[in-house]
Amino acid sequence: MSGFVSFVSSGPGDPDLLTVKAVDRLQKAEAVLFDDLSAGPILEHAGPDADLIGVGKRAGRASPKQHHVSQVLVDHAKAGLRVVRLKSGDSGMFGRLEEEITALKAAGIAFEIIPGVTSASAAAAAAGMPLTRRLTARRVQFITGADVTGDLPADVNMAALADPAATTVVYMGKRTFTGLAARLIEHGLPGDTPAMLAEAVSTPAEKLTRYTIASLAKHLETTSSTTPALIFYGPLAELEE
Repeated sequence: MSGFVSFVSSGPGDPDLLTVKAVDRLQKAEAVLFDDLSAGPILEHAGPDADLIGVGKRAGRASPKQHHVSQVLVDHAKAGLRVVRLKSGDSGMFGRLEEEITALKAAGIAFEIIPGVTSASAAAAAAGMPLTRRLTARRVQFITGADVTGDLPADVNMAALADPAATTVVYMGKRTFTGLAARLIEHGLPGDTPAMLAEAVSTPAEKLTRYTIASLAKHLETTSSTTPALIFYGPLAELEE
């Protein structure tokens, strides 16, 4: 008898940002496979008898291979367990949800996806700003700053990314933003375009720092940090006082 898998979005870090449904699934789970960024107080919502299994991936660190994570997920479900796959942020945003869904479908295992708060929304809220602005930012775009090799994706749409009327949020982009900023400027985006580095969003270590795209690129060129971060740039309201 196969079990059931709930892909639970844990939000950006603050356990108070979990949805009611996410908490319900954690409390009922018999096994919880969790990402590094979903650990800590969020796991306190799991039942006392749940098997907690860390399967997180972090850049620059030894991490489980994706095929191994998918197989562990399938094996626990095949054992008839109620399984929670706990993913940071929103599970559908720049994670490996698709690979894990594919593995479950191949094994004939039923699943559900429970959405959550993505870190971009939490960072904008912490900064007291909207992601869209009625007159100056009618579009918001979320992109990844790293492909499967960790480099800046080669096929990015630079015309869209250099649009001065869009708010752009770069996930996993600290290591590649210096190169991206140079290309943005080459494609016409002014170097003094407002930017913000949002680190450890919605955790006690949260830090929001204002820059321009040029000054942020210079900062990141000489700074090394493994703290999870987002980069915002465009018509950011709080920078235009």
